Amino acid sequence: MSNIPENLKYTRDHEWALKEGDTVLVGVTDYAQNSLGDIVYVEVREQGNAVNQGDSFGTIESVKAAEDLYAPIKGTVAEVNEEVLGNPEKVNSDPYGSWLIKMTGVDQAELDALMDPAAYKELVSSLEE
Repeated sequence: MSNIPENLKYTRDHEWALKEGDTVLVGVTDYAQNSLGDIVYVEVREQGNAVNQGDSFGTIESVKAAEDLYAPIKGTVAEVNEEVLGNPEKVNSDPYGSWLIKMTGVDQAELDALMDPAAYKELVSSLEE
Protein backbone atom coordinates (compact mmCIF):
# COMPACT_ATOMS: atom_id res chain seq x y z
CA MET A 1 0.00 0.00 0.00
CA SER A 2 1.34 3.42 -0.94
CA ASN A 3 2.25 6.00 1.67
CA ILE A 4 -0.48 8.71 1.64
CA PRO A 5 0.15 11.54 4.13
CA GLU A 6 -2.95 13.05 5.75
CA ASN A 7 -1.85 16.69 5.38
CA LEU A 8 -1.84 16.80 1.56
CA LYS A 9 -4.33 17.17 -1.29
CA TYR A 10 -4.11 14.86 -4.31
CA THR A 11 -4.94 14.66 -8.04
CA ARG A 12 -6.04 11.77 -10.23
CA ASP A 13 -2.70 12.20 -12.04
CA HIS A 14 -0.83 11.39 -8.79
CA GLU A 15 0.46 14.84 -7.90
CA TRP A 16 0.24 16.17 -4.36
CA ALA A 17 -0.22 19.73 -3.13
CA LEU A 18 0.65 21.24 0.26
CA LYS A 19 -0.35 24.75 1.25
CA GLU A 20 2.36 26.58 3.20
CA GLY A 21 1.37 30.16 3.94
CA ASP A 22 0.86 31.97 0.61
CA THR A 23 2.49 29.21 -1.42
CA VAL A 24 1.63 25.68 -2.48
CA LEU A 25 4.29 22.99 -2.87
CA VAL A 26 3.66 20.43 -5.64
CA GLY A 27 5.25 17.03 -6.11
CA VAL A 28 4.49 13.47 -7.16
CA THR A 29 3.04 10.81 -4.87
CA ASP A 30 4.62 7.66 -3.54
CA TYR A 31 2.34 5.69 -5.87
CA ALA A 32 3.60 7.67 -8.88
CA GLN A 33 7.30 7.26 -8.10
CA ASN A 34 6.76 3.57 -7.36
CA SER A 35 4.94 3.06 -10.68
CA LEU A 36 7.64 4.90 -12.62
CA GLY A 37 10.57 3.06 -11.07
CA ASP A 38 14.05 4.61 -10.90
CA ILE A 39 13.65 8.29 -11.73
CA VAL A 40 16.54 9.63 -13.80
CA TYR A 41 15.35 13.05 -14.98
CA VAL A 42 12.95 15.81 -13.95
CA GLU A 43 12.27 18.93 -15.99
CA VAL A 44 9.85 21.66 -14.93
CA ARG A 45 8.66 25.00 -16.26
CA GLU A 46 10.70 28.06 -15.53
CA GLN A 47 10.10 30.24 -12.52
CA GLY A 48 7.54 32.99 -13.22
CA ASN A 49 5.43 30.96 -15.67
CA ALA A 50 1.68 30.89 -15.05
CA VAL A 51 -0.10 27.55 -15.34
CA ASN A 52 -3.75 26.60 -15.37
CA GLN A 53 -5.14 23.61 -13.50
CA GLY A 54 -4.40 20.50 -15.57
CA ASP A 55 -1.64 22.15 -17.65
CA SER A 56 1.61 20.24 -18.01
CA PHE A 57 4.28 21.96 -15.93
CA GLY A 58 7.08 19.54 -16.75
CA THR A 59 8.20 15.98 -17.34
CA ILE A 60 9.43 13.20 -15.11
CA GLU A 61 11.42 10.34 -16.63
CA SER A 62 12.42 6.97 -15.29
CA VAL A 63 14.29 4.06 -16.79
CA LYS A 64 10.85 2.70 -17.80
CA ALA A 65 8.83 5.71 -18.98
CA ALA A 66 8.44 9.47 -19.32
CA GLU A 67 5.30 11.15 -17.95
CA ASP A 68 3.96 14.68 -18.02
CA LEU A 69 3.52 16.48 -14.71
CA TYR A 70 0.17 18.27 -14.37
CA ALA A 71 -0.56 21.36 -12.31
CA PRO A 72 -3.08 20.45 -9.60
CA ILE A 73 -4.27 24.07 -9.43
CA LYS A 74 -3.99 27.37 -11.28
CA GLY A 75 -1.12 29.61 -10.20
CA THR A 76 2.36 30.88 -10.96
CA VAL A 77 5.56 28.85 -10.66
CA ALA A 78 7.32 30.89 -7.96
CA GLU A 79 10.23 28.54 -7.37
CA VAL A 80 11.72 25.39 -8.83
CA ASN A 81 13.41 22.81 -6.59
CA GLU A 82 16.89 22.85 -8.13
CA GLU A 83 18.10 20.22 -5.64
CA VAL A 84 15.62 17.68 -7.03
CA LEU A 85 16.34 18.66 -10.64
CA GLY A 86 20.01 17.92 -9.98
CA ASN A 87 19.28 14.73 -8.04
CA PRO A 88 16.03 13.29 -9.47
CA GLU A 89 16.46 10.02 -7.55
CA LYS A 90 15.42 11.98 -4.42
CA VAL A 91 11.83 11.65 -5.68
CA ASN A 92 12.15 7.86 -5.27
CA SER A 93 13.59 8.00 -1.76
CA ASP A 94 11.41 10.86 -0.43
CA PRO A 95 8.47 11.70 -2.72
CA TYR A 96 6.78 13.94 -0.14
CA GLY A 97 9.94 15.77 0.88
CA SER A 98 10.99 16.31 -2.74
CA TRP A 99 8.65 19.01 -3.99
CA LEU A 100 9.12 20.00 -7.63
CA ILE A 101 7.60 23.47 -7.85
CA LYS A 102 6.35 26.10 -5.44
CA MET A 103 3.28 28.00 -6.67
CA THR A 104 1.86 31.40 -5.73
CA GLY A 105 -1.34 33.20 -6.68
CA VAL A 106 -3.23 29.93 -6.38
CA ASP A 107 -6.96 29.43 -6.51
CA GLN A 108 -8.03 28.33 -3.01
CA ALA A 109 -11.30 26.86 -4.35
CA GLU A 110 -9.36 24.63 -6.78
CA LEU A 111 -7.07 23.56 -3.95
CA ASP A 112 -10.04 22.76 -1.71
CA ALA A 113 -11.62 20.71 -4.53
CA LEU A 114 -8.64 18.33 -4.87
CA MET A 115 -8.93 14.83 -3.46
CA ASP A 116 -8.48 14.41 0.26
CA PRO A 117 -6.31 11.52 1.52
CA ALA A 118 -9.30 9.16 1.90
CA ALA A 119 -10.44 9.71 -1.69
CA TYR A 120 -6.88 9.29 -2.99
CA LYS A 121 -6.48 6.07 -0.97
CA GLU A 122 -9.59 4.73 -2.69
CA LEU A 123 -8.21 5.63 -6.12
CA VAL A 124 -4.84 4.00 -5.42
CA SER A 125 -6.51 0.89 -3.95
CA SER A 126 -8.56 0.47 -7.12
CA LEU A 127 -5.39 0.75 -9.23
CA GLU A 128 -3.39 -1.68 -7.10
CA GLU A 129 -5.97 -4.49 -7.36
